Amino acid sequence: MLKNRYFWLFMSPLSILLLWEISTRSGLLDARFFPAPSAIFYYLIFTSPGEGLWTDISASLYRIFWGYLAGCASGIVLGVSMGLNHTVRVMIYPLVALLYPIPKIAILPLIMLIFGIGEMSKIVVVAIGSFFLVLINTLHGVDSVAKIYHDVAQVYRIKKHNFVLRVILPGALPAIFTGLKLAIGYSLVIVVAAEFSGADAGIGYLIWQSWETFSIKAMYAGIFVIGALGLAFSLILNFLERRLTLWRDTDQ
Repeated sequence: MLKNRYFWLFMSPLSILLLWEISTRSGLLDARFFPAPSAIFYYLIFTSPGEGLWTDISASLYRIFWGYLAGCASGIVLGVSMGLNHTVRVMIYPLVALLYPIPKIAILPLIMLIFGIGEMSKIVVVAIGSFFLVLINTLHGVDSVAKIYHDVAQVYRIKKHNFVLRVILPGALPAIFTGLKLAIGYSLVIVVAAEFSGADAGIGYLIWQSWETFSIKAMYAGIFVIGALGLAFSLILNFLERRLTLWRDTDQ
């Protein structure tokens, strides 16, 4: 079952790439606008490390790592606090409901005014985008823990930190990982959008500059890298989820 799932995980995108390759080679697609995947991968593989594309990838990964880490950590902490403390929930939830629908890239100009146009503004906007998704899912996960566990903890006078670490967090982990998966995809979207302006390196910068100079292979290379990173991060999070939630059905 597991092997079959991973077979289709890679076969479905490979089938699309093969169809694309055939369509371009046969002239059904204009190679000027839809270069063959083999040409794009050739550009990816033979770009000099440390220059151009690889510099842009490392710049984006740096911003995603710190922004995602900060946003997810704060989202989990506040989500658990809101789930366990009614007063905190009443105070914070209206702000979450107010701020969450605002497109995070729309506040990038404000963030740049506060933090400047350097690395910090990109990291902050990624952190904000990750924060809300993880917070909402963590809160849902804490709420999903059955009330009987709270009652048992009160009866046996289990210390608060032990209750949180041994009952609440394990019970909320599936929902937390859902938030983490959504947040990593959203982080990739935000960092690319943020790099379209006010950046001199990054995958978004590469895509925008390639469009302006009609460097089509470089533009597609940037798009492919974003997709590959999204797939890699998703696989890593799926692996961690299976390892940390061994009590769940691993075949789902």
